[in-house]
Amino acid sequence: QTQLVESGGGLVETGGSLRLSCAASGRPRSAMGWFRQAPGKEREFVAAISWNGVNTDYADFAKGRFTISKDSAKNTVYLQMNSLKPEDTAVYYCAARRVYSGRVYSQAREYEAWGQGTQVTVSS
Repeated sequence: QTQLVESGGGLVETGGSLRLSCAASGRPRSAMGWFRQAPGKEREFVAAISWNGVNTDYADFAKGRFTISKDSAKNTVYLQMNSLKPEDTAVYYCAARRVYSGRVYSQAREYEAWGQGTQVTVSS
């Protein structure tokens, strides 16, 4: 059973940066992703990375501002977020699924395990 623990959220001003971390245990060969959910909105895809860190995918709003990366030795995935905007305010969730290829996944329903979420608040 995979366990995911996110950290790194917080309050930041517009234009600031945050780095989220997601430590995974129990399932090392996993594709992973980040999603977010703002109040009153559906959960949306942010970024994803293949199990070996080679392939990545981003939502349009994340391209050029967010970077997903993976430290395989630590089985930890990171989301570096720069140039943050108030509309980035949301709870950010880490997700994982067991894989047998280098695919990345952008649909929430494709993931098997989820973290508890970490709040990101961007003040204007």
